[in-house]
Amino acid sequence: MATITFIGLGNMGGPMASNLLKAGHDLTVFDLSETAVRALVDEGANTADTVLEAVKNAEVVISMLPAGQHVETVYLGENGLLAHLPAATLVIDSSTIAPETSRKVADTARSAEITFLDAPVSGGVGGAKAGTLTFICGGEPDAFERARPILEGMGKNIFHAGPSGAGQIAKICNNMLLAIQMAGTSEALALGVKNGLDPAVLSEIMKQSSGGNWALNGYNPWPGVMEGVPASRDYAGGFLVNLMTKDLGLAMDNATANHSPVPLGALARNLYELHAGQGNGQLDFSSIQRFYRPDPE
Repeated sequence: MATITFIGLGNMGGPMASNLLKAGHDLTVFDLSETAVRALVDEGANTADTVLEAVKNAEVVISMLPAGQHVETVYLGENGLLAHLPAATLVIDSSTIAPETSRKVADTARSAEITFLDAPVSGGVGGAKAGTLTFICGGEPDAFERARPILEGMGKNIFHAGPSGAGQIAKICNNMLLAIQMAGTSEALALGVKNGLDPAVLSEIMKQSSGGNWALNGYNPWPGVMEGVPASRDYAGGFLVNLMTKDLGLAMDNATANHSPVPLGALARNLYELHAGQGNGQLDFSSIQRFYRPDPE
């Protein structure tokens, strides 16, 4: 078992840290939210007053932060962790950020002889709680193999995508496709219901036909069709619209830099930006169904 510090205890980070405790690791947690920290302390985690104190004895540091600027603040500069961690430390960043930001942090870590892995996740809050996340890792093969036993305590599928930044590239490609898929599924369901079809029946038909996809199979966006998903609890929890718009922005920035045509991705981004601007940013991303169904009966 390892001595681990986990930084960032939001909707994803909290359950991930909890699963590390269940796996038997010696865990210290840090977050600006006292409530989030207290919940993990109640489960047996340690804590500290500052992030530097939190990593003092860590063999492994894992972070799950909202955006690239937070990752840079935590790791870079004179007050960043990479200037203070011992050379043997393994750092795993599971935030979804720009590939170039991950590479920048990885280069700084390499200069300090610290092992760094970008390891964004897929699977949502449900996967984080169940310990079935997919980890998409970028970094050196030996870093990946060193991290694998730790990641297996939080996830079911562990992939090595390539060198530093590759995990982030694979993640933004996946989330761009997810946004396109969810918007298309919502659009098709709304059209069917407008024509008098039962959304549950239509969903089952499409699941067993050529339109079948992940949204229909496990994350149906129409309220009441599927139990246990955000659509059936007024789109509370889950993967927020604001986070999806952030990830789509990362995809668009990367596409522009690489002269890659992404017309459907651009449409999905505009749709989610509009949806967020209508006051839905804190809802689950499957709430895009409301865009097609603004006045449900």
